[in-house]
Amino acid sequence: MNKTSVQVYDWPVRFFHWIFAGLFVSAFFIAQTFDDDSIQYPYHMMLGFTLAFVVLLRIVWGLVGSKYARFSSFELKPADLIQYMKDLIKRPGKIFIGHNPASSWAAIVMMICSLGLAVTGYLMIHADKENFEEIHELFANLFLVSAIAHVAGVVYHTIRHKDPIGLSMIHGKKNTEQSVEGIKNNFLIIGLVFVILSGGFGLHLFKNFDTTTQTLNVFGSSHQLGKIEKK
Repeated sequence: MNKTSVQVYDWPVRFFHWIFAGLFVSAFFIAQTFDDDSIQYPYHMMLGFTLAFVVLLRIVWGLVGSKYARFSSFELKPADLIQYMKDLIKRPGKIFIGHNPASSWAAIVMMICSLGLAVTGYLMIHADKENFEEIHELFANLFLVSAIAHVAGVVYHTIRHKDPIGLSMIHGKKNTEQSVEGIKNNFLIIGLVFVILSGGFGLHLFKNFDTTTQTLNVFGSSHQLGKIEKK
């Protein structure tokens, strides 16, 4: 049977995927490159808050979005995940039009970690840092492991089955032999709104960050993100 190309992922999902990845990589790079008392470190925090905001937008779209954007389409049964991992060495294994069990779990874990990082990061600013630092690092490490496993899975699938599924987050399509109906609306306008809101939120944080006092002043409150160097 010949494979056909089916439109699976809409623009909001695809935009989220790359914004999400870019924000985490940027925040992680700063955290690994600079000390937490450096003048660059507050940008790690602002990127983290923006990451959480983007996840909240994705949660909304996961409830009201197109068929394969909705969380109800995710394959989250533990038994399905175990079977999927067993089938990885087979060719071909079961074909999933939307998120497969591994990518479904990876997406959920990374989104939860993003929110956990933002919450613990906020608490590290306004409460006792020592009490939340280890939890913050735990979320960061779990996120990193999930991301690496996700990328490795995509690469493995591409090589093993000669099916470049990673490109589906660029053009939104997947190849399948099944008779399935893809999405009919890519929701470009909503995708652009998603980008504008994400960029606007991040820009708002950066514009309201005082590099002199290392203070972020937003939404009527002040947050001391960094240490002030005493002369």
